[in-house]
Amino acid sequence: MTGKSVFLYSDAYLKYNLGETHPLKPDRCKRTLEILRRLGVFDDENVMLVEPNPAAEEELKLIHSEEYINFVKRMSERGYGLLDLGDTPVTKGIYEGAVARVGGSLEGARLLAEGKATHAFNFGGGWHHAHRDGAAGFCVFNDVAIAARFLLKRGFRRIAIIDIDGHHGDGTQEAFYEESDVLTISFHRYGFGFYPGTGSTEEIGENEGKGYSVNVPLPAGTSDASYLFAFGEIVPPLLSAFKPEILIQQFGADAHYEDPLVGLALTTHAYEEIAKRMHALAHSLCEGRLLILGGGGYKPENVARIWSLAFLVISGAKCEKSAYEKLHDSVEVRRKASEKISNEVRKVVEEVKKKVFKFHGIG
Repeated sequence: MTGKSVFLYSDAYLKYNLGETHPLKPDRCKRTLEILRRLGVFDDENVMLVEPNPAAEEELKLIHSEEYINFVKRMSERGYGLLDLGDTPVTKGIYEGAVARVGGSLEGARLLAEGKATHAFNFGGGWHHAHRDGAAGFCVFNDVAIAARFLLKRGFRRIAIIDIDGHHGDGTQEAFYEESDVLTISFHRYGFGFYPGTGSTEEIGENEGKGYSVNVPLPAGTSDASYLFAFGEIVPPLLSAFKPEILIQQFGADAHYEDPLVGLALTTHAYEEIAKRMHALAHSLCEGRLLILGGGGYKPENVARIWSLAFLVISGAKCEKSAYEKLHDSVEVRRKASEKISNEVRKVVEEVKKKVFKFHGIG
């Protein structure tokens, strides 16, 4: 169960730079590429390294308004200021960096749609907070939603987006909140004062989209066992009922226990297991078609290890066992959540099932 896997990268991604003191570092994808090169991954005949073209304005308009696109252009040329109320600053060339990254997600979608690849990885993407008319949460253009809309226009009828970033994928949810052809599932930390403040179990979609927005709001401190329990209880049954033709995964790495911004407690072992499960689901449900995007993650060396593991698992590329093991946390951190947290997660799972499973004939 492998197939052709594509890693998408351009040095133009580095222009997506929010400033030296900003917690988001632009080189996380390049670090991942460097690890995979050291491991000899690109010597595998089933692995391709592709440099994508930047997204065109018409492609950005699949989700974003012309007014907002022009605003980003002007601010990028000026080279200073803010794109939102405070956490997405402007640097010169930010527009070029953003369209380069969206271009990577679109190229991955094209390769899957045309049958030229089975799995496509654009760790430079995953900007799930951006809305139609504005930036948010370090995100300029929402490549997750743009790629999904592009695939719908290419004839796909059912697309599932699974988002494991530590923050709620609010911009992606908003884009498809009244539609039933895109199923969005977001796992994220949730609680008073935690960004972006959305993503409760009550947010299930509206009109035709009712039941197609699925949120799994997790308490701080959720660790591997509880997270994987929730993932296993929710994702496989929903995907099996929905029968997607293609899977998109936002593979944010900021739920890691060392991440400075989120407060969840996953280890690299949980990410490895999620990658294995997503790979199996893609092959059992949609002929392997899986588009993997990046997302959050604010300790770059950890992000690069997590994304490298995901690429190795899903692509099936081989490397020395000792080198593979070094990608894992140096000491296997078996952070066991308290019984209180475990119970909270179980309650969330039951609430999610109660809210949305009936719309999919499950239960």
